[in-house]
Amino acid sequence: MPTYEFRCNDTGKDFEVTFKTVEEYDQASVESPFTGSTNVSRVIRRVAISKSESTRWDRLSEGDPHALAELDNADPRTLGRALRHFGDQSEMDMGEEFNDVIERLEAGQSPEQIEQQLPSTDDGRWLEGLGSGVPGTSTYAPDDPGPAEDD
Repeated sequence: MPTYEFRCNDTGKDFEVTFKTVEEYDQASVESPFTGSTNVSRVIRRVAISKSESTRWDRLSEGDPHALAELDNADPRTLGRALRHFGDQSEMDMGEEFNDVIERLEAGQSPEQIEQQLPSTDDGRWLEGLGSGVPGTSTYAPDDPGPAEDD
């Protein structure tokens, strides 16, 4: 039996009505239990939709900002899979250190633990953003030479 949520436009209060069939809902004139008025609006809430892993990768590859937000605070294994996916899509050789980081993430090691154990890189920029769970994010653009060094 379908249950629908409504809001009484006179009081602003929400209420639910259960119908035996969808056809019964289509023919019904819903009244507020608070006022008896038909001055009501149907409330439609957000719903969660489960997505396949390939759909998530497609969204990430297309640069969907909502897909990137899904990686925020992701567990290390998920972050490792995402980095592996992007590394595989890249035409550049990401190097052994990058592959080592992916393997450690996929084994469940946190980005913070990995960063502490890795030797210092030339500029360390590719490690930026791992702590936030969003791969490839940094405070400056890839072509930017980075923060100015004090003389």
